[in-house]
Amino acid sequence: MSIADTIRNTLVPVHKEGYPFIAGFAVVTLLLGFLSAHLFWIGLILTAWCAYFFRDPTRVTPLDDSLVVSPADGVVSAVGPAIPPRELGLGPTEMIRISVFMNVFSCHVNRSPVRGRIARIEYRAGRFLNAELDKASEENERNGLVVESPNGTVGVVQIAGLVARRIVCWAEQGGNIGAGERIGLIRFGSRVDVFLPAGTPVRVAIGQTAVAGETVLAEFGGRTAMPMIRVD
Repeated sequence: MSIADTIRNTLVPVHKEGYPFIAGFAVVTLLLGFLSAHLFWIGLILTAWCAYFFRDPTRVTPLDDSLVVSPADGVVSAVGPAIPPRELGLGPTEMIRISVFMNVFSCHVNRSPVRGRIARIEYRAGRFLNAELDKASEENERNGLVVESPNGTVGVVQIAGLVARRIVCWAEQGGNIGAGERIGLIRFGSRVDVFLPAGTPVRVAIGQTAVAGETVLAEFGGRTAMPMIRVD
């Protein structure tokens, strides 16, 4: 990646959800500055990190109904069959689940993986376990969306993590949404699960880095073979 690309990917707009937090960090930094120059610089670094955390970059999404794009920036932490949360009403049978884990340095704006109508939105209170743990899907605080896409019903679950304490959802039940459009945000480290109809061919592997709205997670109607991977 060139220096120009690095600058373009770093200096991006900040979502308005972050304004109160950034302002709070800035005020504390100024107060610390009256006490110590060292504390001021620490506060300044933390303020810059807060602004970076709430970044909201532009993404280029492939407009193809056969493709399922990542709902979050992060690392693919799980791929395989799993029963979706009961509150989504998707039944007791296993679907294909793809999980993307976000750390505190990931962009936390979440996007819809497919185009369709939002048939359901369900919030469930819960615990704040490490979002990388498999049981976090059932025990952690979460917000789920059911999207009726041209290729079947898709579930999207925002899951709070060890540090995350607030799930924000901007989508509206009954409304239409396009692939790659913003659906919400999770503050400070978390995970997003995508549930796809059984047999949907997956196009990513565990450990792969995903970019919200751009990385293709799966492809409806494609070959069912798992992708070959190489680790350098």
